Amino acid sequence: MQATPDSFDSETSLRTVNGTTPTDGAEAIRPVKVAIPQAALDDLRRRLSATRWPDREPVEDWSQGVPLARAQEVVAYWRDRYDWRRCEAALNAHPQFRTQIDGLGIHFLHVRSHHENALPMLLMHGWPGSVLEFMKIIGPLTDPVAHGGRPEDAFDVVVPSLPGFGFSDQPREPGWDLVRTANAFGVLMQRLGYRRWVAQGGDWGAAIATVMAQLRPAGLQAAHVNFPLVFPEKLPERPTPEEQRAIDAWNAFSGEHSGYFRQQSTRPQTLAYALADSPVGQAMWIYEKFHTFTDNRGNPTDAVPLDDILDGITLYWLTNTAGSSARTYWENMRGGPTMRSFGNIDLPMAGSLFPREVLQPPRAWAEAAWTNLLHWGVLDRGGHFAAMEQPGLLVDELRVSFRSLR
Repeated sequence: MQATPDSFDSETSLRTVNGTTPTDGAEAIRPVKVAIPQAALDDLRRRLSATRWPDREPVEDWSQGVPLARAQEVVAYWRDRYDWRRCEAALNAHPQFRTQIDGLGIHFLHVRSHHENALPMLLMHGWPGSVLEFMKIIGPLTDPVAHGGRPEDAFDVVVPSLPGFGFSDQPREPGWDLVRTANAFGVLMQRLGYRRWVAQGGDWGAAIATVMAQLRPAGLQAAHVNFPLVFPEKLPERPTPEEQRAIDAWNAFSGEHSGYFRQQSTRPQTLAYALADSPVGQAMWIYEKFHTFTDNRGNPTDAVPLDDILDGITLYWLTNTAGSSARTYWENMRGGPTMRSFGNIDLPMAGSLFPREVLQPPRAWAEAAWTNLLHWGVLDRGGHFAAMEQPGLLVDELRVSFRSLR
């Protein structure tokens, strides 16, 4: 059983959003709340109780994937102690909406600051992320004074679920690539009445933000990414130590750590049959990434609490989006990962580099690709899931990056 439109408590009357009254019909902006049927949660626990486990791995580390003992610990907690209703309540504490753009229903959070002149910011997740990824930074961004900031640091935040992810619709036709998604999110910001705004993203969200910076949708002033996609057209023959570090990081990723990437970019449908039928399969497919790509000491929960990891995993399971989210890779990177250059960008850009991030480009590559570099932050801790691992550091980076635009 999966989440359907019935998983929402939807208010049918239109609401005025940011001074703009949505139109009737498909473009209406409708407030919603998530309400997963109890039967779906009962079904999940039944499936977890009926798990058929594989044999134990013949190694003493993670080199073949998630160790059996660790997987059994995580699943036991998920089955017996994890509380989705806690996550659901936290999600519903923020204003949520749905609207149709380019024929697809888009779910998003829209949290406005009570401070005047707050700068609107579009926050975009990637895989295996969701809108839940940003739950720890929404408060500090929208209410900075309550979190050690200044009133002039305030943001309005718009956090959409990517097409095929979470509570957005699953595309029923090919073509939802980075450009189409970037255009759709540009329409979303215009529909909300924002004439001046910034964008931020990690993982696929960083790719969308980078494409947006090239397309320059109406109102976009600048973008920040914590997954800087800056590569030279041709790798240097005699790399500097920083450049060699970036090349080594890429080689490590595209070799040992890119199996999931290759599968999702070539045969997402085949993968979906396994993950859509097995919650343990779905869980370990994601859980492994929190071991590989976070700043941990051998255990994913060194970096991110288990409840937070399971919130995201449970969302993927309940919405049955293993296949539709994986198709993002098929749409954009058929065949597997490539060191792709996005070309030069004139729009003001900012980047933050966390030490356990997949990509480790040097500042020189960013300066060559981004002709208007607002900020380049190099952090001493954190990894790929920055908003979950180091929310305070990421918030500081966003405040510094966009301060000159206020």
